[in-house]
Amino acid sequence: MYAKRKIDLLEEASKVNRGRVMDSAIKAVNLTKYYGRLLAVDHINFEVKKGEIFGFLGPNGAGKTTTVRMLTGISKPTEGTAEVMGYDIQRQSVEAKELMGIVPDISNVYTDLSAWGNLIFTGRLYDIRRVERERRAKELLELFGLFDRRHEIVQDFSRGMKRRVCIAMALMNQSSILFLDEPTSGLDVQSVLTIRNLIRKLNEDGLTIFLTTHNMEEANQMCDRIAIINRGKIAAIDTPERLKKTIKKLQSIEVSFVGPTRILTADLKTFQGVTEVSKQGDKYRLYTEDSSSVLSAIWQYASVNNLKILTVNTMGPSLEDVFVKLTGITPVGAHAKREANRGGMKTNSGNRRFRF
Repeated sequence: MYAKRKIDLLEEASKVNRGRVMDSAIKAVNLTKYYGRLLAVDHINFEVKKGEIFGFLGPNGAGKTTTVRMLTGISKPTEGTAEVMGYDIQRQSVEAKELMGIVPDISNVYTDLSAWGNLIFTGRLYDIRRVERERRAKELLELFGLFDRRHEIVQDFSRGMKRRVCIAMALMNQSSILFLDEPTSGLDVQSVLTIRNLIRKLNEDGLTIFLTTHNMEEANQMCDRIAIINRGKIAAIDTPERLKKTIKKLQSIEVSFVGPTRILTADLKTFQGVTEVSKQGDKYRLYTEDSSSVLSAIWQYASVNNLKILTVNTMGPSLEDVFVKLTGITPVGAHAKREANRGGMKTNSGNRRFRF
């Protein structure tokens, strides 16, 4: 509601000042950042449309945080430009920052203040008049389901409630663009669902959302479009479904059996047409380009070994599959083991971190 009103005003201003209405909420042109000789972000170009939820994904060290710091005016680009609602983030930083809300990955609420106190204090930082900041605080706390507990000290809130307060604080200036960094990380299921519903509601009211997350399922469910950055470069930008179609050949079959007495991965890998097998909980996922043959082999294997199939599903590539293919990430332990098998190095089997 408040975001939509702000966007309407900005559009009118655009007509007067530019003679046209801007379609882009964010525009990055050849955006580049060096740290000494290290090229952290390498001449990237992308646009975020007004009113969309835009996902920005990438492995650790890929350049996500550096990009966001440049977009929000915290860090100066070495080369290139970035615009927020038509304002250059360097030359017109005040105008641009007035239109954005920023929610870091760790909630930056003041735990010794109440929910109401946090929002009112934020309103004072933005120099919002008393009547207006109290109206906005009431509106946001009601929207976020916290108005009845507005006078309670935030220190006693759950992590999910603190996260809601943090997002509400970022919206006190009637933001048109909200930068969200890992909004649901570490939260319980109910809090995750609550935050996601709030994000959808804010977006429906006209708020543009720039979302960074490591949760592939969250990105798949929430985002209109996704950009994947890897080693400082944009590897792909598209809708989640179109990104999945880029690896159309990567099909898989997910199967589970009733109470097998041993791990079956080695047996399943021997099926003709299977390129990879992974055990995921109580299920096995078999990757193949020939689903029909592999399905027949599964049924035959179950019959010969007196196994009862509990579930079986044919699946297309997931967003996680796309992410892995575009970024080339592998478990460090697995990479080291392959190198050791080639005679290249010894491996530490206890190392399960991801190699970026």
